[in-house]
Amino acid sequence: MEVTVSPLLQRRLTARALNELIEDAPSSVAEMSEEHRVSLTSRFRAVPSSEHRRLDAWMIEQAGRPPGPFAWSPTTARRILGNNALRRMSQPSDNLANAVRDEVADQLLRAVRGYARAGSLGHWLAGVTHPVLGLITAEAVNWATQSLECVEAVVTPWRIASSDAYYDVAGARTTLRGRRDVIVETPRGRVIVRIRAGQPGKCAGPGLRSDLVVETLAHPHGVAPQRYLGLWPDAGLILGVDGTMENVRAGARDFVRAAVAQRRLNLTRAA
Repeated sequence: MEVTVSPLLQRRLTARALNELIEDAPSSVAEMSEEHRVSLTSRFRAVPSSEHRRLDAWMIEQAGRPPGPFAWSPTTARRILGNNALRRMSQPSDNLANAVRDEVADQLLRAVRGYARAGSLGHWLAGVTHPVLGLITAEAVNWATQSLECVEAVVTPWRIASSDAYYDVAGARTTLRGRRDVIVETPRGRVIVRIRAGQPGKCAGPGLRSDLVVETLAHPHGVAPQRYLGLWPDAGLILGVDGTMENVRAGARDFVRAAVAQRRLNLTRAA
């Protein structure tokens, strides 16, 4: 049976285009019922895993191939530090560089006091040299500056997301992660914005739909956002998907396919 999905929206990244995509977002969105959640759980349980698996948009875009071992670096740390710094600012006119330095100082203070567990960002920061710490700070300032430039002209009230969206699939040893950077609160619902470096690939649409389904599942009432927007400042592009049931189902199917591909890869390696 052929399944259709809502078309992928594409615009040049300008303040006017971003505001239009937010203001014109549809008010009628999908709602995930308990029946939908049970169905998704059964699909994941049908793909057994020897260890807990974590799936996100990156794996969808890579056709299920898992990433290599994670390692902290100025690039991997910049988004967390930059977004945390933006949340520290009471108004956009505050000094962004000072906010980043305050965030880095707090991370280091937690490590010194023994609150940062091994492998955490604070623990890693405490072990780098001063020149590397300066590079990390510069990367975080650049990220925060670019992110603020993208959304500061949005006329609808917005806030920096406190964390990504996560959903644990009950009984399936599976955690889904949806990336989100900015939450725009509209009178009719919410629009989620994520910001990515580089330029969108051929699978950017499925990646956005996967983030959409996690955001929907993580909502207390299973309500989808009106629209999920991906911003690529380096490429000057906005891509978006609407919060329709077709897009939510497509995102869920892509997650299941990624789990299948990951299992096949693991079996091949074990053979």
